[in-house]
Amino acid sequence: MTFLKFNWAPNEKLFEIGGFGIHIYSLMFIIAFLLGLRLYKKMFIKENIDQKYLEPLFVYMVISTLLGARLGEVFFYNWDYFQNHLLEILLPIKENTDGGYSFIGFRGLASHGAAIGILTGIFVFQRLNSFKPLIWILDRLTIPVAIGGFFVRTGNFFNSEIVGKYTGSNFGVVFQNRGEILPRYPAQMYEAFGYLILFFVLRKVYNSRYRDQGGFLLGLFFTGLFSIRFLVEYVKESQGGFEKALPAFSTGQWLSMPFIVFGLITLALSFRKKTT
Repeated sequence: MTFLKFNWAPNEKLFEIGGFGIHIYSLMFIIAFLLGLRLYKKMFIKENIDQKYLEPLFVYMVISTLLGARLGEVFFYNWDYFQNHLLEILLPIKENTDGGYSFIGFRGLASHGAAIGILTGIFVFQRLNSFKPLIWILDRLTIPVAIGGFFVRTGNFFNSEIVGKYTGSNFGVVFQNRGEILPRYPAQMYEAFGYLILFFVLRKVYNSRYRDQGGFLLGLFFTGLFSIRFLVEYVKESQGGFEKALPAFSTGQWLSMPFIVFGLITLALSFRKKTT
C-alpha cells in the first residue's frame, strides 16, 4: 500500500540571508524554551511564588540543558572524534578537510547529557536561591521539559537525523535529504508523540492531589520518558557510542536504564514520604 510510504525532503532552513540562516531545528529549541518558561510562570502564579526567581531559573535551565546535551554527545557518543577536535566541543564550528573551519551550529546534542545537565544546574540554582526545596522545583520542571522533548524530536525529524531503521517494507518515511530511496521508521516522531502524551499525563497529575507529593512528578517523568526512549531505540538506527563493546543493547538503552531506575526509586520514595 503506497500511501503508507511518505517521501520527506523538507527545507531545513526557514530563511537564509548572506549565508546565515535560521534552521527549523533551532526554532524548535526556541519554542521549547519559551513555552517552558510560559508554563513555569503559570505554575508560579498559581502557587503564589515570587516571580523574581523565574528569570534566573530560566537562565540556569537554558545553559545547563545546552551544556549538558553537548557534553553528553561528546563523551557518550563521539569522543573518538572530539578528542582530536577539542575546539569543536563548545564552539559551533567544524574543521574542513582542506583546512580552516566552517560555522555549522551545534548539531550534536544528547538527551541523556541534557538530563544530567539540568539536574546539576538546578541543584546549583537551588543552593543559591533556596526559595523552595529542590524536589519542588524539579517536580514542576518535568512538565515543560516533557513538551520541550516533543519539539526537539520534531526538529530532529525536520533535520532528517536520528532516523529509524529501514522497515524492509513499503511502510515508513523516505528521508530524501539523505539521498535515500527506502523507507525508515519515523523514530523521531514515535519519540516525540510519546513525550507529548507524557506531557499531558504530567500536567494532569500536577492538577491533582499528587502535585504536593514530593518526587511523584519527577519519578513519573524519569520512568516514563526514558522508558519511551528505551523502547524507541529498538527501531532507531545506531547513533554510535559504546554499544559495540556492550552489544546487548544500544548506547541509548544502556544510558536510559539508570534514569529509569532513578525514576522508580523516586516514585517509591514519594509514596513513602506521603505515608510517614
